[in-house]
Amino acid sequence: MKAKKISQKENKKKKVLSIIFKLCKVSNNFVFDNDLVKAVSKKVGFQNHFDATKLDTKERLPIALQKEDFALIHLGGGKHQFIKDIEKIYHNFEPIGKVIDWQYKKSILNQYNTSESNILSVANNQRILHYFLFGQDKEFDNSDIVSRPKTYFPHRTKANLEYSFGKNVKIKLNKVQIEIDLTIEFQGKIGIFEAKNGKPTNFSIYQIYHPFLYYWQAKQKPELKTKIKEIVCIYVVRERQKGFDALNLYAYTFTNPQDITSIKFLKSVKYNLINQNKK
Repeated sequence: MKAKKISQKENKKKKVLSIIFKLCKVSNNFVFDNDLVKAVSKKVGFQNHFDATKLDTKERLPIALQKEDFALIHLGGGKHQFIKDIEKIYHNFEPIGKVIDWQYKKSILNQYNTSESNILSVANNQRILHYFLFGQDKEFDNSDIVSRPKTYFPHRTKANLEYSFGKNVKIKLNKVQIEIDLTIEFQGKIGIFEAKNGKPTNFSIYQIYHPFLYYWQAKQKPELKTKIKEIVCIYVVRERQKGFDALNLYAYTFTNPQDITSIKFLKSVKYNLINQNKK
């Protein structure tokens, strides 16, 4: 019954976007706002209109958009836009490059729930994020806060962002909401983390690009220009294996910080969480 309800909800969500897309085609204006989303959602019977424009993977796009190669981007200020070329909006995960059996002792709250914050908490507490991002297997000096990585917890912020979508399209976002699952900084290197459950094959690039651009803009300020040396985006996917969980980490950056299509893959590692408590 639960699976059926989820399917019905997803179908209504796709129907909302299909109707809006059709209206945009008729008017030849592919920018729309939350008022239209709310009105169409009410007509279709989709209760959470705020969720209608959240499409983490390209499979969530309605068939009508997939056939005509359109995806959705957020412009901020309650506005959105259908834009051509799905493959430039979504990125396929690369094959895993390395597998590591990570021996650990499960604590009381490790994997207590399946939330994204718990995924990152486990990976952070086990120092997997540090090992993956900074490439150091030595112990950090925990007696000196300056000499160890600093963790900044999940937060939401709003920012004005400007960037290119390839050569011919310019995007200007007005007070767009940015969600950052976790940030780690060490010696000027900033790691931005996004986490998901399951086995997604792709992700919406703006999930990591907006936080990347947010910190890149901070780097342009005189007081931070020499302090921020590198910005890396890490996507963490928790995958259930037989008898244990695995954390798949994928690292990316952007060769042209002001172009969302310039995403560059850096590396990927699978960490099998081997619980020593069972021994």
